[in-house]
Amino acid sequence: MEIGGVAGASSIGLSVVIPARNAARFIGAQLEALTRQRSTEPWEVVVADNGSTDGTAAVAASFRTRFQNLRIVSAPHVRGAGHARNEGARAAAGELLAFVDADDIVGEGWVEAMTCAIPEHGFVASRFEYGRLNPDRENWIRNGPQVGALQTLHYPPHLPHAGGSGLGIRRELHEAVGGFDETLPFVQDTDYCLRIQQRGTALRLADGAVVHVRHRDNLRGLFRQSERWARYNTRLYTIHGADTAPPAGVWAVYARRWRILLRRATRIRTRHQLAIWFVQLGTQIGLLEGVIMYRVPPIIFPPL
Repeated sequence: MEIGGVAGASSIGLSVVIPARNAARFIGAQLEALTRQRSTEPWEVVVADNGSTDGTAAVAASFRTRFQNLRIVSAPHVRGAGHARNEGARAAAGELLAFVDADDIVGEGWVEAMTCAIPEHGFVASRFEYGRLNPDRENWIRNGPQVGALQTLHYPPHLPHAGGSGLGIRRELHEAVGGFDETLPFVQDTDYCLRIQQRGTALRLADGAVVHVRHRDNLRGLFRQSERWARYNTRLYTIHGADTAPPAGVWAVYARRWRILLRRATRIRTRHQLAIWFVQLGTQIGLLEGVIMYRVPPIIFPPL
């Protein structure tokens, strides 16, 4: 039984890659959770510091004595999680790669579950859990993305996808698609999932692999995240599905969503309801930005 892998790089099976930028507040909790992981195979942790200015690398370095194999690599050249993940993967010694975000926390048995699932399936995702780190977000805890199944793409090519935190893949597949697209400042994980599946490898849920996901903790953060998510999903549609004719009535659906959203504004009574409203508002604005920037109809998202 090993903690954090072993000293001999050639013996490493699984490399856990953590992209991190100004994550000093959170990365300690993630690394603490990883120190409690056990596996029958040797593994390592690689923290890819994406140009942090808040002491993220120092916090990570304070855990060196608690892992048999923990490395910190510098990845400041392109801002974004995609670049950090790619740099971490290049530095990794393992033939199996597992990506997890610095502000989330892996669940019990996550490393062993990923070590078993990646060789079997080639490309896997973890299940998300929202209650531990977001106890006041009742709707997300019950109905959040990836709680019990992969996420569904609601526009062509209609393939399943998953968040980047908790993805696992064989190194040769990661390298075959060129890693994450560093030109995408957001939704690189969705694009990554689409390209790998279009190459012929299905995405599966890894049995027993759970990641406790942390939501943004302020209304502005929730709004900006949703706005960017919708805008760059529109960009993905132009890359992966724009040759498919949009369904009839998309503009009517988009307009109806605005009417629903404006009516709901008058019924907000709690901060939780306000948070959900800001997420929906950000999505609507992001879709409009996508229409203007990429000259396509608004893409269809799940119902409000």
